[in-house]
Amino acid sequence: MGRRPWRDGRGRLAIPGASGPVTVPLEFATSYRARTKGLLGRTSLDGAMLLSPASSIHTFGMRVPIDVAYLDRRLTVLAVRTMPPGRLGLPRPRSRHVLEAEAGTMEGWGLRAGVRVTVSETGEAAGDG
Repeated sequence: MGRRPWRDGRGRLAIPGASGPVTVPLEFATSYRARTKGLLGRTSLDGAMLLSPASSIHTFGMRVPIDVAYLDRRLTVLAVRTMPPGRLGLPRPRSRHVLEAEAGTMEGWGLRAGVRVTVSETGEAAGDG
């Protein structure tokens, strides 16, 4: 697969489920600056943030624990973890993208290893939120 043309901004995350897909608001963090900032300084997030490219993250400077999903190049979930503030996540082999969300939300969305998600851009610029 070629390089994904995503840009910093907003979109939608779709997670397949037994009763239809779960659709979640998504923020893209694809520039170096946006990936470096990530969720730092935030206490909440409406939906999820996709860091791309990324194979690991840290939670130094975070105020709250977060759920983290590591995705391969086909957007298949490799692993899902909850990370408290002040931790360094080890790089995941085959991981190309990382999804971040408020702790506890990914389980409710049905996001787990082996699930293949889809993402789409809406064309809106992401705010500092």
